[in-house]
Amino acid sequence: MNMMNYKGFQARIEYDESDEILVGRIAGIQDVIGFHGDSVAALKAAFHEAVDDYIETCAKLGKTPQKPHSGKVMFRIDPEIHRKAAIAAELSGKSLNQWAEEALSRAVEEKDNHAEARLGA
Repeated sequence: MNMMNYKGFQARIEYDESDEILVGRIAGIQDVIGFHGDSVAALKAAFHEAVDDYIETCAKLGKTPQKPHSGKVMFRIDPEIHRKAAIAAELSGKSLNQWAEEALSRAVEEKDNHAEARLGA
């Protein structure tokens, strides 16, 4: 997946083959904000403009712009993976929350680096 980041907002980027353009949508919020461009530079400018317009519009409406996610994560995993993660956390002297946050952070950083390299950002 290709992504862009700006002012704490992330956007998912796809190629629209029928129109031969790059299309983006801000991820992680309920408001629908899309943008497009015919090059990476145009797409990046459109993304920045979309975010800036969203923030400005929210201010005019007296609305707080949505920011993605609270920081609380609850999900189910295989009990064996849970056991192994708990042991790994304990052996590293960390709580499972601390250990999982670091593991998720590394995975996200690796994915972001890969996505940015693919976009040439």
